[in-house]
Amino acid sequence: MARTETESRPSEARLRLLTTASRIFYAEGIHSVGVDRIIAESQVTRSTFYRHFPSKEDLVLAHLESADLGIRSQVEAAIAASTSASDAVRAVAAGIAEYIRSSGFRGCAFLNAVAEYPDPADPVHQAVLAHRRWFLDTINTLMASIESTKAEPAAQHFVMLRDGAMAAGCLFDPVLICETFLRGVDGLVQIHGSRQPS
Repeated sequence: MARTETESRPSEARLRLLTTASRIFYAEGIHSVGVDRIIAESQVTRSTFYRHFPSKEDLVLAHLESADLGIRSQVEAAIAASTSASDAVRAVAAGIAEYIRSSGFRGCAFLNAVAEYPDPADPVHQAVLAHRRWFLDTINTLMASIESTKAEPAAQHFVMLRDGAMAAGCLFDPVLICETFLRGVDGLVQIHGSRQPS
């Protein structure tokens, strides 16, 4: 049976819980924030919280899923608006730089989360790894479209540049960090594009 539009849309209470939790988790960390605070700031009842999220872990996973979908959407839009794979790589990097320069930037939500969930078997850790695999695969595909030779190492290099910029962007002047990051990506694209199969 087909679901109605109302049934397929998340409830207002669920969206409020997720938005509130995501804001607090990103700003203050996950383990430091209790369910009671999220309930209070979301202005919902405890039963409403547990109806939508049977546990705090379910809420954390929903937070990461929401962040993942947002990033995928931005990356896909950057790629769609680009006329070449080289331009797409630069556009993805420009989107990352814009995020680093945004108000309230506090690093990568996924790297922050995995620091709090170091057990590789933990579902939160697994969600972080899944997101990072998708991102690396996406950059690898773009690099292979530029030049298939050594595309994977070039993609790994891009991800390391991105991780470094994300870490440094909340510690130092984000404008300077982004200039360095974008310069590094531009150089990487040029060097990778000039490779010839041996």
